[in-house]
Amino acid sequence: MADQPDAIATDAIGKSFGATRALDGVTISFRGGEVHGIVGENGAGKSTLMKILGGVERPSEGRVFVRGRGVLISDVHTAQRMGIAMVHQELNLVDELSIAENIFLGREESVLGLIRFGRARRVSRQILEILKCPLNVSWKVRRLSTAQKQMVEIAKALSCQASVIILDEPTAMLSRRETHALFEVIGQLRRNGVAVIYISHILQEVLQTCDRVTVMRDGRVSARLGPDEMQGMTEAELAGLMVGRPMNQHFPPRQTRIGERFLEVEHFGSEDISFFVRRGEILGFAGLIGAGRTELAEAMFGLRGRLKGVIRLDGRNLKISSPSDAVRAGIAYLSEDRKESGLMLDMDVTSNTTMVSLARYTRWLTRPRAERKAANHYVQLMRIRIASLRQPVRALSGGNQQKVALAKWLETHPKVLIVDEPTRGVDVGAKEEIYRLIRALVAQGMACILISSELNEVLGMSDRIAVMRRGRIVAMLDAASASEERVMQFAAGVQENLSA
Repeated sequence: MADQPDAIATDAIGKSFGATRALDGVTISFRGGEVHGIVGENGAGKSTLMKILGGVERPSEGRVFVRGRGVLISDVHTAQRMGIAMVHQELNLVDELSIAENIFLGREESVLGLIRFGRARRVSRQILEILKCPLNVSWKVRRLSTAQKQMVEIAKALSCQASVIILDEPTAMLSRRETHALFEVIGQLRRNGVAVIYISHILQEVLQTCDRVTVMRDGRVSARLGPDEMQGMTEAELAGLMVGRPMNQHFPPRQTRIGERFLEVEHFGSEDISFFVRRGEILGFAGLIGAGRTELAEAMFGLRGRLKGVIRLDGRNLKISSPSDAVRAGIAYLSEDRKESGLMLDMDVTSNTTMVSLARYTRWLTRPRAERKAANHYVQLMRIRIASLRQPVRALSGGNQQKVALAKWLETHPKVLIVDEPTRGVDVGAKEEIYRLIRALVAQGMACILISSELNEVLGMSDRIAVMRRGRIVAMLDAASASEERVMQFAAGVQENLSA
């Protein structure tokens, strides 16, 4: 790899957002034919640096070099012309356009003023076949699941035939099969001489996939790891470099005093689902992408209209036809997509924290001081890194955005908390903080439903595990004695209709 030229490099890049210093003198080189990992806590500057390389942001100082030549990457189109493509952590697709139209959006080919839709569809199909994601490219994007949208984003980057591809948390929303297909594509890109920049909080993937790793902390490069340094390195050791202290990732101890049945769901929805959650208990939901876990949570929260069946909370039957009904009943739902349905990105931290519980801060007029006090409580409790409470949520890192989204629902003082992918795109330090917070809440008598695609998270955090397949619960397992292999057997249909 040493004789490969630098496909792209930075020299003393700095970036400030007002008084916030996001990057400070960052110098990194990325070689063709190499997968280069970038890791760090939320707010370390990873995404800001990648946005500069991708033309989304401009640096405050420093220089960028593409194949040895100093360049100004003024916008996304300039980056694409230079052979740089980026798959963002947050999806950037147009729901009302087709898959093929999204893949070639802004780069449409035309003849005599007529767009060549046939070629766009043909090339889109070929790319999705490579990704082992055989979608109908004429479908509108709004029909797709979050994981399928992520694959379309990746296909869009591949369609550029770029010499540099930036992947920001690319597997966060993918199933194991889709993740495996992506890794095969990354291997092919490496063999073709493409520079792949890989950002992920899933440290096992980083250690297995990357040739070199750069660790960032507080907007600076804190460590550079080559093949020799990475040989035999553990996830805990890499996490320690990220946070600046030794770490052994672990889950808080399970609650030993679980109470009586608290939330009961009976004969719910078209698949006649029944389960219960007890006071002080975390019920984990596992399953493959498309198993119906998110759809079940949305239906319970009133996002899918009134369905048949019974939801009973603390012995009282609930009538939930809308999210407001659910909130009044004491149910909160942290959705899997914070950008689309979790936050108002252009509003500030305070407004996002209190938006659902605003009536508590309103008499004839709102009480901004009381709102700020409430928001500051969660900033301190959850260690949310912000410049001020007036800072727009859009300016926060992905992990800090997730904490604000969780704070918004905790401010409703729920009896039941449903969390859907609560640590997606969150660094190891922040994950432990969220885990401890959830454990503390259930220790106080709250009931929690945890939906996660990370099996170690479901196994480590849950007291029991409901495994879903094709919209049905196919197994109910004791988490303390369950294993990844057993959960996957039920999720994939290898074992059927067995409960424990």
